[in-house]
Amino acid sequence: MQEREQWGSRLAFVLAAAGSAIGLGNIWKFPYITHENGGGSFVLLYLFCIAIVGLPVIIAEMMVGRATKKSPVAAIEELSGKNSPWKIMGLMGVAASFIILSFYAVVAGWVMHYTYLAFSDSFSGMKANQFSEVFNQIFVNPWLNFGWATIFMAITLFIVIGGVKDGIEKAVKILMPVLIVIMILLVINSIFLPNNGFEKALKFIFLPTGGLHGAAILEALGHAFFTLSLGMGAMLTYGSYLDDKTNLFKAGLIVVALDTIIALLACIIIFSIMFAYGGKVSNGAGLVFISLPQEFAKMNGGYFVSIAFFLLLFFAALTSAISLLEVPVAYLIDKGWARKKASFTMGISIWLLSIPCALSNSEFWKNKFASVTMFDFKEKTVFFNKMDYLASNWLLPLGGLLIAVYVGWFISDKLRSEQFKIGSNSERPFHYIPWVFFTAVVSPIIVSMIILIEAEVIDKKAINQFFDGLVGSKTTIKQIHK
Repeated sequence: MQEREQWGSRLAFVLAAAGSAIGLGNIWKFPYITHENGGGSFVLLYLFCIAIVGLPVIIAEMMVGRATKKSPVAAIEELSGKNSPWKIMGLMGVAASFIILSFYAVVAGWVMHYTYLAFSDSFSGMKANQFSEVFNQIFVNPWLNFGWATIFMAITLFIVIGGVKDGIEKAVKILMPVLIVIMILLVINSIFLPNNGFEKALKFIFLPTGGLHGAAILEALGHAFFTLSLGMGAMLTYGSYLDDKTNLFKAGLIVVALDTIIALLACIIIFSIMFAYGGKVSNGAGLVFISLPQEFAKMNGGYFVSIAFFLLLFFAALTSAISLLEVPVAYLIDKGWARKKASFTMGISIWLLSIPCALSNSEFWKNKFASVTMFDFKEKTVFFNKMDYLASNWLLPLGGLLIAVYVGWFISDKLRSEQFKIGSNSERPFHYIPWVFFTAVVSPIIVSMIILIEAEVIDKKAINQFFDGLVGSKTTIKQIHK
């Protein structure tokens, strides 16, 4: 059996774990849901949710990894035996990472293409309707999707082959500082935008409006859980390379804080631009590939801002992709495979699965495979959407639920307390009992509710009405445009 690799420093672990958590969702989903749910009040609610849901579970994942020095499946075998039914949790994490990277590579390919467009100054002089046409062209172009996804997977594979110290650690020590510097430069640029865009953005994000609707609570709970790469084994795997001196609570807190700060900075950047130029905060891909390029074309210095923004997106996508590939690679390494062989096997396998994801929006795919009906989840007939739905709506929440229940109820208090106190001055840190409570009780209840709503066992409208009764009012988003 190979000797377990380790991070060269605690900083390397924090940067890698934060890089895993900080992905495209921080930059395009969080600003959108913040806008749709009223700004400041939603941000406060989100901060509360990430403290009671995200932080406890990220510590739980890191704990299992560090205690066993193993990847998800091998870790459960170490703690509960080779025939333990809990192995399904580890297998789900490996499967989730495998599937997510297959379609994530396609989206990252779009980012790379737009980075190329930004460098080539393609946005200047374009008319309003042309921005959506440009995105639609890449969206349905099978060979463009395939080509960029292939390049992105090759870059990710090259880094992971290098191992923990010589590959992942070296990469994140460059990527994460550069990502943070770009964010800061874009925020500074936002200060000088016209029409008080920066001031309006700050008021919208940080000034509570006093009202929320029930759907906002579910949105905040769900995003607080999924923004941290929970349920896919990434934090467990990264935790397995951690030394026996690092305090898990402090490390988890720093990762959560970095993830949240980046999300808030993304809001400042995007809202400043939109309020300055009267743009529309649209959802997901439409925001970063249509709305923002349209605003970049109006800006003084928009050429440089667009380059910085899409480089930021690329670095965020790459740091997340590295952790996604490392999970299945670590699984094979724990089976006795050499890292190079494991990396090539999993990298090529994921790349093969990315091919139908890359082609599935094209006319070529629709004409050839229109009759394929496997995995038609809720009318998700496009293969790309099927993979996204399977992983995001089922594998991740189920995996997250299982890790919370497992750590909260099925591993010994002795192991938990011993791992928790490392790096602390106390034998029983005061925050240990609250952490156990939120891990064992609060997180499972919340994630179970999300799963049951997805399974349509619980009526989402009824839950929204229940929360509406609790908060008593709704937020009027239009206030901030005054």
